[in-house]
Amino acid sequence: MIDISSKEIVKREATASGVITLRDSTVKEIREGRVRKGDPIPVARAAGIMAIKKTPDLIPYCHPIPIEHTSIEFSVADRAITCTCTVSSHYRTGVEMEAITGVSVALLTIWDMVKYLEKDENGQYQETEISDIRVLRKVKGEPDSHQ
Repeated sequence: MIDISSKEIVKREATASGVITLRDSTVKEIREGRVRKGDPIPVARAAGIMAIKKTPDLIPYCHPIPIEHTSIEFSVADRAITCTCTVSSHYRTGVEMEAITGVSVALLTIWDMVKYLEKDENGQYQETEISDIRVLRKVKGEPDSHQ
């Protein structure tokens, strides 16, 4: 890891998003509460939050950061679900990796929960896709006077 000990503690915030594309019939099952494993949205939200807290365990050179707040929201369309994750902290380095990790794991959780609905007759995922994972916004605030 790089040495961040000389950096000032400031408010850090990052928002990331990503999309999972699904069959329209799968989205209908989600909306109607008929997914066998349960409602993917709250499970994906919990999985994303857990992943945010585990980011330094997953990414070797990522610093452990005291996470102060997370928000994971979902927007359901006809063939896709968009996940948006915001993470904030007061620390010496940014939280964009945590936000990206939260989005990624949330979307993977949805895929896991609906995979039986997405497979074709050969067990392939012809329409399922996770895409557009990116950082939408990163904020670095003023030095924190509460150090």
